[in-house]
Amino acid sequence: MASFNDFDNPQVAALPAHLKQFIVDQHYEHYTPIDHAVWRYVMRQNYSYLKDVAYYPYIPGLEKAGLTIEKIPSLQEMNNALGKIGWGAVTVDGFIPPAAFMEYQAYRVLVIAADIRQLNHIEYTPAPDIIHESAGHAPIIADRDYHEYLSYFGSIGAKAMFSAQDFELYEAIRALSILKEMPNTNEDEIKRAEELLAYRQDNMGEPSEMALLSRLHWWTVEYGLIGELDNPKIYGAGLLSSIGESASCMQSKVKKLPYTIDAVNYTYDITKTQPQLFVTPTFQNLIDVLETFADTMAFRRGGSYGLQKAIDSKNTCTAVYSSGLQVSGTFTAFKQHNGQPAYIRTTGPSALAVDNRQLYSHGKDYHTDGFSSPVGKLKGHAMPLEDLSLDELDYFGIAPGKTTELDFESGITVSGEIKGIHASNNKTQLISFINCTVKDAEGNILFNPEWGSYDMAVGERIVSVFCGAADKEEFMEIAYKSNTATHHVVYDERTKELHKLYQQVRDRRQTGGDFGFLGNVWQMLQKYHHDDWLCALEILEILEHENVEPGLAEEIRSFLKNKAETQPEYKKLINDGFYLIKHPVEQKLVV
Repeated sequence: MASFNDFDNPQVAALPAHLKQFIVDQHYEHYTPIDHAVWRYVMRQNYSYLKDVAYYPYIPGLEKAGLTIEKIPSLQEMNNALGKIGWGAVTVDGFIPPAAFMEYQAYRVLVIAADIRQLNHIEYTPAPDIIHESAGHAPIIADRDYHEYLSYFGSIGAKAMFSAQDFELYEAIRALSILKEMPNTNEDEIKRAEELLAYRQDNMGEPSEMALLSRLHWWTVEYGLIGELDNPKIYGAGLLSSIGESASCMQSKVKKLPYTIDAVNYTYDITKTQPQLFVTPTFQNLIDVLETFADTMAFRRGGSYGLQKAIDSKNTCTAVYSSGLQVSGTFTAFKQHNGQPAYIRTTGPSALAVDNRQLYSHGKDYHTDGFSSPVGKLKGHAMPLEDLSLDELDYFGIAPGKTTELDFESGITVSGEIKGIHASNNKTQLISFINCTVKDAEGNILFNPEWGSYDMAVGERIVSVFCGAADKEEFMEIAYKSNTATHHVVYDERTKELHKLYQQVRDRRQTGGDFGFLGNVWQMLQKYHHDDWLCALEILEILEHENVEPGLAEEIRSFLKNKAETQPEYKKLINDGFYLIKHPVEQKLVV
């Protein structure tokens, strides 16, 4: 990125480079008057309905997130508000990979899709948009217990193992969501995209940690309910931002299940309404369930289980020795002794780190062809090698300038001249050799002197294995980024004229003045934009509330009633609009 706007928000400023690559400018000036009208319609509906069914912090949370009913929020406004509760926000281009999304949460930064849904998808869009991300996710952030869960989930998710199939599924979801949000998309093209998504969903093999975590994320952060099973409240962003599903989800045909670890067994389809939802009694229960799942993950289990997960992943992963040494690279093999790792191997550029900081001269440019090392205890030594002080190591003949042979309980031997020893945090972590030979129990050569110097990791056990590099900045790990760009509408002249009509209505509502002028706008709508219903509804709202032009108001009302009766897809939208005219939103949200 040539320049980076952190909005004077500490959370945004702290983002690492590998996450900044997903950020795009909001380009607030690109939002059209129709876009603002879509935002206003959805927010008024949400405010009217959700004040009764949303979890209690939602409405005051809108203000705390820097949102108003009247207009699409700017990122600066949101960051000004969210910064007060220790969060930030950035805009991205549609769906980003789950691993990156999780890591943003760990940094307490909300990811906001810059685009807004088209008018013909006003009730629900499969593509992430600014309504879903800001009006859905942001308001509940004000609840302390919830935002602690969200950031903790991000820190767990950032360590989750993911697979090649995860990326293929992500690409299929992203492509379908983009197609469905594009105007005049070919139905055959959508059908092919749906078939590809279904095929990839059905051929995922054993789900990865990331896939399973994504399910927990979906059933809580996106589609969660809280409270009593027979009378829950909404807190999930997918429901809070869908004026259709926020109402339908409360119907009895949608099963309500207690939220437990069993939710990890339920897959989901982002393009359809959900057949069941999960109800948590408290946000603490969300953390408890997450803890239960985290205990099954490679970053906590380590050992042979974790290393096999790393090999299966085929991605950059990190294995952590009990000494604290972190080995990052693409793991390709490991040997075992008594069920525990005895020797590990990476292939390709690798790096060594401690406390997530790369060791000097042990980056990818040095370990270009991989890294390999024993794991375990030395024969005849009660104390692990990592726990010996430099003086104790010297006593056993392990010191720079000395030639030694280390015999491990696994049968692996390392012999050569010691060049140096790295220790920190009261642990010995690395011993470097020259003229070194490494053999396994069968006498097979694992390393010979011709290959150069040998760096041996020190540690009795592999205590953790997680996806990604330990020091992401030094490793310069470029997170996977899709080449499929979201669609940006190019407006024809007729649509640009419609934008002007929406803006004229908006101006009248905000500044007052000659309300009779709205009759001219109505005539233009009737003549050139007969399919429109939202602008007509906005004109009717002003006329009714100002108690002016009753004849014009009746004409527009009749037109809308007829459209609702003859075009069923508009019936609920128009009738909900009538309801809000009769029962206006009284509280104005002020930032």
